[in-house]
Order: sequence, then structure tokens, then C-alpha cells
Amino acid sequence: MNEQISITGLASISALGSEFEEVFQNYQSSKHFLKEQNFGKFSGIVSSISQELEEKLEEVRNSDTKYKSIDKSVLFAIFCARNAVKQANWNISDFGINVGSSRGATELFEKYHEEFTQNPFGKTNTLSSPTTTLGNIASWVAHDLQTEGPTISHSIACSTALHSILNGIAWIQSGMSEAFLVGGTEASNTPFTVSQMKALKIYAEPTNSYPVRTLDFSKEKNGMVIGEGAAMMCLEKGKKENALAFIEDIGYATEVLKHNVSISTNADCFQKSMKMALKNTKIEEVDCVVMHAPGTKKGDSSEYNAIEKIFGEKKPALTSNKWKIGHTLGASGALSMELAILMLQKQEFIPIPFLENQKKPNKINKILVNAVGFGGNAVSILLARN
Repeated sequence: MNEQISITGLASISALGSEFEEVFQNYQSSKHFLKEQNFGKFSGIVSSISQELEEKLEEVRNSDTKYKSIDKSVLFAIFCARNAVKQANWNISDFGINVGSSRGATELFEKYHEEFTQNPFGKTNTLSSPTTTLGNIASWVAHDLQTEGPTISHSIACSTALHSILNGIAWIQSGMSEAFLVGGTEASNTPFTVSQMKALKIYAEPTNSYPVRTLDFSKEKNGMVIGEGAAMMCLEKGKKENALAFIEDIGYATEVLKHNVSISTNADCFQKSMKMALKNTKIEEVDCVVMHAPGTKKGDSSEYNAIEKIFGEKKPALTSNKWKIGHTLGASGALSMELAILMLQKQEFIPIPFLENQKKPNKINKILVNAVGFGGNAVSILLARN
């Protein structure tokens, strides 16, 4: 990168909460936030926001009559965007917005499709198209914040949020924008979405301990679950005094796939993305990697193999949040960024409680954050402490 990028605002919503200190306290706990939910014809484990946060979302919905018909994923984005911009103390209107989602308006899409299949004339709701198209996420955020800059919505599977950061950085470094609001949102706890994940034969079953055994290479079964949430960040050019953390470098790669849903044994895409992100950094300077690590046997092991290929005997401390809040799909990279920033700010490593002899860093000055999605599209972002 030509110049460091400052993250001056950060806001999230997930099963962990929405306030910075609350989220950190919940990370310090060894308990997970995964619960079994009834979806009518079946049940499945998911992570969900609290009833208190549901009520706060309703306040957002009621703040504009036009919000009555928008999807929960969009409400998540608006909620986080308001809080991130407030924290960054932006009083400008010409910043850009790039917010993505893997699945988009799942709740509304499933609702409208069910109505369509049940209608004897094959008719559907007037708003079924404009409220479920992916592009409406960034557009509604721009409407809410009354911005004048570019608005971009996109989907690049589970690396969507980190790709939004790449896009924001590209706009800033090109000189076309001084600041960008970026992130990911996912309201995926819906029957068809959960059913799709179960169809992959990788979904976790109920257990008394930890349903998602992230980085437990002795596990006999796959154990991924999904969750809902969002996170948004304010990016600014250069080193700002109010920065929560700095983005020092970025990496990205896509590999040729042999299967629709898996990456290569040694995660070639991650090797390339991490190598790119570390091209100006000595590997021993990296104190921690926040891994994508979804809890599946192949997903965890391939990324771990890639890390060993890059770092060798100098492998840093490793962690992930999916054992705690599940896989939030397109929002997961942004929530992993939040975990990394919390560790940098608090100077406290958040371990995975069921792993034995887990390496812990002596200091936390630089953290590498990974994400990958269907299609083998990996992103690695190197964060540094302010």
C-alpha cells in the first residue's frame, strides 16, 4: 500500500452485543452464543442478536416511514453505519459507502417467494424486487446518512466484508475519495438459508459443550453453524490521531477450484493473500492471526496448512470467533476485524477455550485477519496498533 489507512470508527451488531465494552466482555468469557432455533419443519443451531437489540432495530425501522418494508440485513447496516460515523466524528457528506452481504435480503426474499408460490395467479408483492436486490443495502445507508459519495453493494461470498475494505482503500488511494464507510451485513437466520447450509452436510449438531470446534483437529465431525450480524468501519487516508487501528497492508487471491465449496488442501489462495499482505513486513512481527476457520475439518485444516507454509516455525498465535458466534457469512470478515481491533486496543489475546496448549502472544502490535468464500476468493488484511 502507498500509505497507511486509519480506521477511525467501528460499530457492530451481533449476538455479542453492539457496544464496544460489552462485546469485549463477552469475548473474555469462555461461553458461546449458539442456540438451537425452531424453523418450523426443522431446527438448527444459530447465533442471534438479543431481544434488546431487536428493539433497537425497531427504533431504526420506525425512524423513517420508508424503512417499514426493508430487510433486516439493511437495518443492521443502517444501525452500524450511524454508530460508526458518530464514533469517527464525521461531519462530511462526500464519503463513499461500500457494504456487502453474501445472501442479502434473505428474510424478505423467502417471504415474498412463499407468497408467490401460494398465489393462484403467480403474482407477487410490488416491492418484492426493489427490497430484495442486493444494491439496496448501500443505497439505504446513503439515504439514511444523506451522503453524496459513491454507493457500492456487492457479494463475494464469505469474504464480502473484507473485499469492501479493499474497495474502500482502492478509492482512497486513487485520490477519488478521502474517506470510505465499509463493512458487511448478514441476517441469515431464515429457514431456507439454514436449510441450504445443512444440505452441505457440514452443519453442527446440538451438544452440551461447544457445537463449533474451531481448530480442534481431533474432531470427528464437521461443525459449522451460521449467525446474524454486521459491522461497519470508517476508513480515512493517512495516520489519524483518533485511529482505532491502522491498516498497514492488504492481500487477495483467487484459486482454481476442484469443488464448488472447498479450497485446496494447503489453501493456495490464503498463501498468496497472506504473502501479499506481508510483503513489506517481517513474519516475526505478526503477533496473531484471526483466522477464517469456519469449524469444518477441511476449512480449518487447509487454512492452518497455509499459515504453516507462510510462517513455518515462526507461526504466531491463532484465534477465531466462529466457535462463539458462528459463521456470519458476508459479515464475518468485518466481525473478525472487530475482534482484532479489540485485541490491539485492550492488549489482551482472546483464545479458543477448548484448545489445549494454545500459543499466546507476549505483545499484540500487529494482527493478520483472514477471510475466504465460495469460489476460493481469499483476503488478508494486516492491522497495526495505534
